Amino acid sequence: EVTAYCPCTKCCGENAQGITASGHDISYNNSRFVAADTDRLPFGTKLVIPGYAGGAVEVIDRGGAIKGNKLDVFFPTHEEALQWGRQWIDVTVLE
Repeated sequence: EVTAYCPCTKCCGENAQGITASGHDISYNNSRFVAADTDRLPFGTKLVIPGYAGGAVEVIDRGGAIKGNKLDVFFPTHEEALQWGRQWIDVTVLE
């Protein structure tokens, strides 16, 4: 299950500061990255997600609701995140 999110307070909470859990700014990789359960996919893991970013993206964020085989893909705007929504797709783990 792959869900989209953005930096707004609705998606990231009232304390959102534009920094991911790994310490990267949200502009990292042209604002294309993934949040995952880092017990399963540690920071730096590269993934290919069909329809997202046109190539491999890194896990550089995590969230309290992301457990197991769930991922969140980042978009710079709430409108883009809503357009992606929630999808059930096959993801390739590269490393």
